[in-house]
Amino acid sequence: MYLNKRLTLLSTLLIVSSVYSTSAKSESSQTIYKFRNESGVLSFSDRRPKQTTHYEILKFDCYACRSNPSIDWHTVPLNTRDFRSITQITANQVKVDESLIRAVIHAESAFKSNALSSQGAMGLMQLMKKTALSLGVENRQDPSANIFAGSQYLKEQLEQFGDTKLALAAYNAGPTAVKRYQGIPPYPETERYIERVMILKARYDKAL
Repeated sequence: MYLNKRLTLLSTLLIVSSVYSTSAKSESSQTIYKFRNESGVLSFSDRRPKQTTHYEILKFDCYACRSNPSIDWHTVPLNTRDFRSITQITANQVKVDESLIRAVIHAESAFKSNALSSQGAMGLMQLMKKTALSLGVENRQDPSANIFAGSQYLKEQLEQFGDTKLALAAYNAGPTAVKRYQGIPPYPETERYIERVMILKARYDKAL
Protein backbone atom coordinates (compact mmCIF):
# COMPACT_ATOMS: atom_id res chain seq x y z
CA MET A 1 0.00 0.00 0.00
CA TYR A 2 1.49 3.29 -1.00
CA LEU A 3 1.95 5.95 1.59
CA ASN A 4 0.60 9.45 1.39
CA LYS A 5 2.09 11.47 -1.47
CA ARG A 6 3.34 13.97 1.05
CA LEU A 7 6.18 11.58 1.74
CA THR A 8 7.77 12.89 -1.45
CA LEU A 9 9.36 15.53 0.75
CA LEU A 10 11.16 12.90 2.77
CA SER A 11 14.03 12.62 0.33
CA THR A 12 15.17 16.12 1.27
CA LEU A 13 15.07 15.40 4.98
CA LEU A 14 16.55 11.95 5.35
CA ILE A 15 19.93 10.40 4.73
CA VAL A 16 19.70 7.38 2.48
CA SER A 17 21.03 4.16 3.99
CA SER A 18 21.17 2.17 0.77
CA VAL A 19 20.76 2.95 -2.92
CA TYR A 20 20.83 -0.31 -4.84
CA SER A 21 19.97 -2.75 -2.13
CA THR A 22 19.99 -6.49 -2.68
CA SER A 23 20.73 -7.73 0.83
CA ALA A 24 18.09 -8.97 3.23
CA LYS A 25 18.76 -6.65 6.14
CA SER A 26 16.98 -6.78 9.45
CA GLU A 27 14.15 -4.28 9.31
CA SER A 28 12.98 -3.93 12.88
CA SER A 29 12.50 -0.21 12.33
CA GLN A 30 9.90 1.27 10.03
CA THR A 31 11.29 1.09 6.52
CA ILE A 32 10.19 3.21 3.58
CA TYR A 33 11.23 2.39 0.00
CA LYS A 34 11.82 5.22 -2.46
CA PHE A 35 11.75 4.27 -6.14
CA ARG A 36 10.32 5.14 -9.54
CA ASN A 37 7.36 3.05 -10.61
CA GLU A 38 6.77 1.59 -14.08
CA SER A 39 5.50 4.98 -15.26
CA GLY A 40 8.61 6.73 -14.02
CA VAL A 41 6.79 8.45 -11.15
CA LEU A 42 8.77 8.92 -7.94
CA SER A 43 7.03 6.75 -5.35
CA PHE A 44 7.28 5.82 -1.66
CA SER A 45 6.03 2.57 -0.19
CA ASP A 46 6.26 0.60 3.04
CA ARG A 47 6.73 -2.56 0.96
CA ARG A 48 9.75 -3.59 -1.06
CA PRO A 49 9.03 -2.84 -4.75
CA LYS A 50 8.84 -5.96 -6.91
CA GLN A 51 9.13 -4.33 -10.31
CA THR A 52 12.60 -2.88 -9.76
CA THR A 53 15.79 -3.48 -7.81
CA HIS A 54 16.71 0.21 -8.06
CA TYR A 55 15.40 1.80 -4.92
CA GLU A 56 16.53 3.66 -1.82
CA ILE A 57 15.78 2.58 1.72
CA LEU A 58 14.72 5.30 4.13
CA LYS A 59 14.52 4.28 7.77
CA PHE A 60 13.04 5.90 10.83
CA ASP A 61 14.66 4.07 13.68
CA CYS A 62 14.68 6.26 16.75
CA TYR A 63 13.26 4.33 19.69
CA ALA A 64 10.01 6.31 19.94
CA CYS A 65 9.50 6.69 16.18
CA ARG A 66 8.84 3.02 15.62
CA SER A 67 5.33 1.78 15.06
CA ASN A 68 5.36 -0.62 18.01
CA PRO A 69 1.94 -1.15 19.58
CA SER A 70 3.41 -3.53 22.16
CA ILE A 71 4.92 -0.60 24.11
CA ASP A 72 2.62 1.34 26.41
CA TRP A 73 4.36 4.70 26.79
CA HIS A 74 2.25 5.48 29.83
CA THR A 75 3.74 2.54 31.72
CA VAL A 76 7.10 1.77 30.05
CA PRO A 77 9.76 1.90 32.82
CA LEU A 78 11.47 5.25 33.19
CA ASN A 79 15.20 5.66 33.67
CA THR A 80 15.85 8.14 36.45
CA ARG A 81 19.40 7.07 37.31
CA ASP A 82 21.64 6.68 34.25
CA PHE A 83 23.54 9.88 33.38
CA ARG A 84 21.49 11.74 36.01
CA SER A 85 24.27 14.08 37.10
CA ILE A 86 24.90 15.04 33.48
CA THR A 87 21.27 15.82 32.73
CA GLN A 88 20.95 17.83 35.95
CA ILE A 89 24.01 19.95 35.19
CA THR A 90 23.03 20.37 31.53
CA ALA A 91 19.48 21.40 32.39
CA ASN A 92 20.80 24.13 34.68
CA GLN A 93 23.34 25.37 32.16
CA VAL A 94 21.22 25.25 29.02
CA LYS A 95 17.97 26.23 30.77
CA VAL A 96 15.89 23.34 29.44
CA ASP A 97 13.72 21.21 31.70
CA GLU A 98 15.58 18.10 32.79
CA SER A 99 12.38 16.13 32.28
CA LEU A 100 12.36 17.12 28.60
CA ILE A 101 16.04 16.27 28.14
CA ARG A 102 15.56 12.82 29.66
CA ALA A 103 12.37 12.27 27.68
CA VAL A 104 14.24 13.02 24.45
CA ILE A 105 17.11 10.71 25.44
CA HIS A 106 14.60 7.98 26.27
CA ALA A 107 12.82 8.49 22.96
CA GLU A 108 15.95 8.73 20.83
CA SER A 109 18.18 5.99 22.20
CA ALA A 110 16.58 4.40 25.27
CA PHE A 111 19.66 5.64 27.19
CA LYS A 112 22.14 3.68 25.06
CA SER A 113 25.24 5.83 24.64
CA ASN A 114 26.51 3.70 21.75
CA ALA A 115 23.25 3.87 19.78
CA LEU A 116 23.77 4.33 16.04
CA SER A 117 20.91 4.84 13.59
CA SER A 118 20.81 3.80 9.95
CA GLN A 119 20.85 7.50 9.12
CA GLY A 120 24.14 8.01 10.94
CA ALA A 121 22.79 9.66 14.09
CA MET A 122 24.81 8.67 17.12
CA GLY A 123 24.72 8.61 20.89
CA LEU A 124 22.21 9.29 23.61
CA MET A 125 20.47 12.17 21.83
CA GLN A 126 21.16 10.79 18.34
CA LEU A 127 23.22 13.62 16.90
CA MET A 128 24.08 13.77 13.23
CA LYS A 129 27.76 14.43 12.59
CA LYS A 130 27.18 17.84 10.99
CA THR A 131 24.98 19.01 13.86
CA ALA A 132 27.45 17.76 16.44
CA LEU A 133 30.41 19.48 14.78
CA SER A 134 28.46 22.74 14.56
CA LEU A 135 28.05 22.51 18.34
CA GLY A 136 31.71 21.69 18.93
CA VAL A 137 31.33 17.95 19.51
CA GLU A 138 33.73 15.52 17.87
CA ASN A 139 33.00 12.40 19.91
CA ARG A 140 29.25 11.85 19.70
CA GLN A 141 29.45 8.76 21.91
CA ASP A 142 30.75 10.78 24.85
CA PRO A 143 27.68 11.05 27.14
CA SER A 144 28.47 14.50 28.53
CA ALA A 145 29.25 16.05 25.16
CA ASN A 146 26.31 14.37 23.46
CA ILE A 147 23.76 15.40 26.08
CA PHE A 148 25.04 18.96 26.27
CA ALA A 149 25.07 19.42 22.49
CA GLY A 150 21.70 17.74 22.01
CA SER A 151 20.19 19.91 24.72
CA GLN A 152 21.68 23.02 23.14
CA TYR A 153 20.16 22.08 19.81
CA LEU A 154 16.82 21.41 21.49
CA LYS A 155 17.01 24.81 23.18
CA GLU A 156 17.60 26.45 19.79
CA GLN A 157 14.42 24.85 18.47
CA LEU A 158 12.45 25.91 21.54
CA GLU A 159 13.60 29.51 21.08
CA GLN A 160 12.98 29.47 17.33
CA PHE A 161 9.48 28.00 17.42
CA GLY A 162 8.31 28.97 20.91
CA ASP A 163 6.46 25.71 21.45
CA THR A 164 7.60 22.36 22.83
CA LYS A 165 5.77 20.23 20.26
CA LEU A 166 7.11 22.29 17.37
CA ALA A 167 10.60 22.12 18.85
CA LEU A 168 10.31 18.34 19.04
CA ALA A 169 9.06 18.23 15.45
CA ALA A 170 12.14 20.21 14.42
CA TYR A 171 14.40 17.93 16.45
CA ASN A 172 12.93 14.90 14.69
CA ALA A 173 12.17 16.05 11.15
CA GLY A 174 14.30 19.18 10.91
CA PRO A 175 13.41 22.86 11.30
CA THR A 176 13.05 23.25 7.54
CA ALA A 177 10.11 20.83 7.52
CA VAL A 178 8.41 22.68 10.39
CA LYS A 179 8.77 25.97 8.52
CA ARG A 180 7.57 24.46 5.26
CA TYR A 181 4.38 23.11 6.81
CA GLN A 182 4.05 26.02 9.24
CA GLY A 183 3.52 23.48 11.96
CA ILE A 184 4.08 19.81 12.69
CA PRO A 185 4.96 17.97 9.45
CA PRO A 186 2.40 15.28 8.51
CA TYR A 187 4.88 12.45 8.91
CA PRO A 188 3.55 9.47 10.94
CA GLU A 189 6.92 8.88 12.63
CA THR A 190 7.19 12.54 13.67
CA GLU A 191 3.65 12.56 15.04
CA ARG A 192 4.38 9.38 17.02
CA TYR A 193 7.65 10.86 18.26
CA ILE A 194 6.05 14.04 19.58
CA GLU A 195 3.18 12.22 21.27
CA ARG A 196 5.50 9.78 23.02
CA VAL A 197 8.08 12.35 24.09
CA MET A 198 5.32 14.45 25.63
CA ILE A 199 4.03 11.42 27.53
CA LEU A 200 7.54 10.67 28.77
CA LYS A 201 8.15 14.30 29.74
CA ALA A 202 5.00 14.40 31.86
CA ARG A 203 6.05 11.20 33.60
CA TYR A 204 9.63 12.39 34.16
CA ASP A 205 8.23 15.66 35.57
CA LYS A 206 6.70 13.61 38.37
CA ALA A 207 9.53 11.11 38.78
CA LEU A 208 12.57 13.39 39.03
